[in-house]
Amino acid sequence: MDDPARLRYLRLALLVTGAIATFAVYPLMVLWPAGWAWHSGHSDYPLMIAGIYATLGVFLMRAARDPLGHLSLIWFTVWSSVVHGAIMTVQSLATPGHAGHLLGDVPALFVIAAVLAVLTPRAVPRGSRPMTQNPV
Repeated sequence: MDDPARLRYLRLALLVTGAIATFAVYPLMVLWPAGWAWHSGHSDYPLMIAGIYATLGVFLMRAARDPLGHLSLIWFTVWSSVVHGAIMTVQSLATPGHAGHLLGDVPALFVIAAVLAVLTPRAVPRGSRPMTQNPV
């Protein structure tokens, strides 16, 4: 895949991932709690997680306009998704009643991490991007 095509797909992946994080996490927790919610009954946890992911989603959608200018955000998303998914995998296997997460949010995190990692450039050659701000 050539670089312009890769960047186009990365932009699309950022938009889709951002939209899912912003608009779908909370509804998935409500509609499919066995695969997306980690608590039953009243808990403050779902709204906190939905808020964090919605915020990340907005910034991912903004990063889609200039992915090369937001590489640290993209790599944060990749690696935090891997770490979060790994922790949830262990918890899903160790805690009876949480196996549904192995078909829900756990693979979703790994898929997002893999797609963004494959599409994101590993390095941008120094001087290939003009600085958009004055150095401090």
